[in-house]
Amino acid sequence: MKKFILLLSVLIGLSSCSSLELQALTSSEEETQRILALGLSYEENLIEASKLSDPHMVTVVSLQLANANDDKIQSEIDLIESESIASNVEVSANGLSFVGPNISESSASLLSINPDLINFHIEGLKSPISGEISHRLQLSLIHNADQKRSFISANLCDRWGRCEGETFEINNISVLASNCSSSNCEYNEIVELDLSDDFLRDHVNQGFIFRFNANKGSSKVKVSKVYLAGYLKVAQ
Repeated sequence: MKKFILLLSVLIGLSSCSSLELQALTSSEEETQRILALGLSYEENLIEASKLSDPHMVTVVSLQLANANDDKIQSEIDLIESESIASNVEVSANGLSFVGPNISESSASLLSINPDLINFHIEGLKSPISGEISHRLQLSLIHNADQKRSFISANLCDRWGRCEGETFEINNISVLASNCSSSNCEYNEIVELDLSDDFLRDHVNQGFIFRFNANKGSSKVKVSKVYLAGYLKVAQ
């Protein structure tokens, strides 16, 4: 019986500690929001946090204020970059077609010691009747190999780069071979992936990654949230 009472006391004590920790966390969030609502500078926010009576609370709130300040700075940087993207979106004279700026990247190929050159952009076409906009992601892959890649599909990847998501059909637009030797050529393969307006707007806050699957190897394209936000500011 004594052991039971002792165990019960320990459990109650642990429960009380958990409750206090949860209460402290909630209080720190409330204090952080209170300070942020004052509209002060970051340095002034830290001074305000230092006035709290509990040293532990001061540390936690100061950390949350630092995180909030980092988020604010990043948001300002993203806004500037997205406006730069928007300013480079080409719009047709009738306002029905949109072409986002080209993004170029290089990536090491599993098939060759020479890096692949990846170029991609998003373009859209607006229906003059319904006003709906259809989009497509165009990928141009330049690589040196003994034969073309022959892309067959695309998979949506998660934020960790795992590409086990939905499979999309692609359109093979063209393949050009140049600078050929006895063993290989420089190939430029262009493929397109159709994307809905809803898909782009659903991903505007995080961007997206697609893996383009080929008979030999694959290529990943990462469209950042900054690119999407800038493009969609114009393509509407």
